Amino acid sequence: MAKILTLTLNPALDVTISLDALRPGHVNRAQAQQSHAAGKGLNVAQVLADLGHHVTVGGFLGQDNLQPFEALIARRGFADCFVRVPGETRSNIKVVEADGRVTDINGQGPQVAAPARDELLRRLVQIAPGHDAVVVAGSLPRGISAEWFRELLAQLKAQGLKVALDSSGEALRAGLQSAPWLVKPNTEELGEVLGLPVHDLAAQQAAAERLLANGVEHVVVSAGEQGVCWFAAGRALQACPPQVRVASTVGAGDSLVAGMVHGLLTEQDPPRTLRRATAIAAQAVTQVGFGINDREQLAQLEAAVQLTERQEGCR
Repeated sequence: MAKILTLTLNPALDVTISLDALRPGHVNRAQAQQSHAAGKGLNVAQVLADLGHHVTVGGFLGQDNLQPFEALIARRGFADCFVRVPGETRSNIKVVEADGRVTDINGQGPQVAAPARDELLRRLVQIAPGHDAVVVAGSLPRGISAEWFRELLAQLKAQGLKVALDSSGEALRAGLQSAPWLVKPNTEELGEVLGLPVHDLAAQQAAAERLLANGVEHVVVSAGEQGVCWFAAGRALQACPPQVRVASTVGAGDSLVAGMVHGLLTEQDPPRTLRRATAIAAQAVTQVGFGINDREQLAQLEAAVQLTERQEGCR
């Protein structure tokens, strides 16, 4: 299997609260509460580990609440490239209702100063070249500018890594300028960055063609329960996931990224790659937490994915 680096610049302690229905302005009684060391890159890392890859994790962690993150890293056997910074890693509260609706309240991460930024770049110079790919996922913490983020991605590319980017807003806009190997926006994120709506398949194809023309090799556009479109040079595939009972949509996009990176690095054929990645994402919404916990269920979901291939693109 491959050796993969994931970078989470702004990780979070996810506190997931389950209840029947959220009543704003009233006292709400939780049915269950769970907390997870998380962040998009860490979520991707867990799925990649379950798929058999060797994973290194890095980014920035607050010194004041390290225990959940260090416990996850130790339990999963990840190589640790995180730089510790003063303060607390943020907490993100996710309120999950019985119908699957999720309300996010995302905290503010610690301030990342110049010495910590320089230290991460120094560590990456040493360790990154030993990896086959890097997944850079999530938002930018305070102290990280778009310009520095572009430089980070440029450094990783110069070190010979395939760069997969999963972000939004300023980070996605800056990251696209480095022409990553793979990008995975959802329709809302892609439309925001390009300044145009991409809700229908023809618009997604037009947007993807712009990115492909600028050097991106793989454009994966997710649209929740409506499915996923994967665009590459001269080819487009569309996958529609099976209907499942939704426990939480948290981590579905991260699971999709992991599945795509897995398929591409293990040189599976494109239909198998997208079918399995879509099934991994579908399984993710049936659970609270991250990773592949039921192989039999995953096989059933994979068999139920509806796949369409059109040389002219998804329409």
